[in-house]
Amino acid sequence: MKIRLGALACVAATLLIGALPAQAQVTTIKFSHFLAPNSNFHKNVAEPWCAAIEKDSGGKLKCQIYPALQLGGTPPQLADQVKNGVADVVWTSPSYSTGRFPRTEALELPFSLPPGGLAGSKAMWEYYQKHGQEDFKDFKVLAIFSASNVVMSTASKPILTVDGFKGVKLRSPSRFSSLFLTALGGTPVNMPIAQVTESVSKGVIDGAMAPWEVLPATKIDEVTKYHMEGQPNQPGFTQTPMAVLMNKAKFESLSPELKAVIDKHSGAALVELTGKVWDQGNDDARKKMTAQGNKVLVIKDADYAAMQKAAASVEADWIKQATDKGLDGKKLAAEVHAIGAKYMSK
Repeated sequence: MKIRLGALACVAATLLIGALPAQAQVTTIKFSHFLAPNSNFHKNVAEPWCAAIEKDSGGKLKCQIYPALQLGGTPPQLADQVKNGVADVVWTSPSYSTGRFPRTEALELPFSLPPGGLAGSKAMWEYYQKHGQEDFKDFKVLAIFSASNVVMSTASKPILTVDGFKGVKLRSPSRFSSLFLTALGGTPVNMPIAQVTESVSKGVIDGAMAPWEVLPATKIDEVTKYHMEGQPNQPGFTQTPMAVLMNKAKFESLSPELKAVIDKHSGAALVELTGKVWDQGNDDARKKMTAQGNKVLVIKDADYAAMQKAAASVEADWIKQATDKGLDGKKLAAEVHAIGAKYMSK
């Protein structure tokens, strides 16, 4: 009897050991980004996306999110981190790496895309699919979307005409924003967004160029009084493309079933999610600032057209630079405008 029980125990143990690998086959996705865990992106994009792939994979896919660059490095280094496998998925911006994504730079051209987050994101995704894929051949692209139009926010006086930009120092979020501001006679100042509030309060700068949703999160709304924008049916001043990228080898290592889960919640679906999240964040911020007495001002059509004319040199210069790199800069710029118009509010 003891021998039989011992044999049964050995069989049971063997079966249990054999079952362990199947039960333990959980793939963890290391997801890194550069903002805090209370940020709009973390709470309303990264966490829901991770929850969705875990649910649809039956728990075979799980995320470990690393906010605020917990894996080290700087925002411009995130693309290399995911390419080299330090992270499996990252959220970054192509604009952080000047010259690395040359075709995608066209998405930053002034007055080319609709101002809204969802409309701008759909336009960016369509452009990427048609013209930008070569830029990202080293990555599995999960989404290219818009951080939405920048708003001009100032402390002491509004900017409603081209002449109003002269001598004004504004924090600029990107190279193209700086070129745009310079073309209008202003002075761009590059600094981390976290330093803007103190710099405005001390008079180091006059204000900032940033999307609506960033302003309350960084308390810029507490040190600025005026916020200038165009009509919703006009292209925005300029936008910054954002990217959610995955390590190609990590994606290829997944089973067909798990690849299908990633694909289901990426591409157009993730672009839609991010666009709606940004629009909601922008709407909430705009309402908050209006309620607290900040002045939201819409630039007159004639003055807006004059700003577009003054900034035209930025696009002309980019077309030349892109052409010098062997790209059809004129065609790419025209395509951005055409696709942007397709998603513009009527």
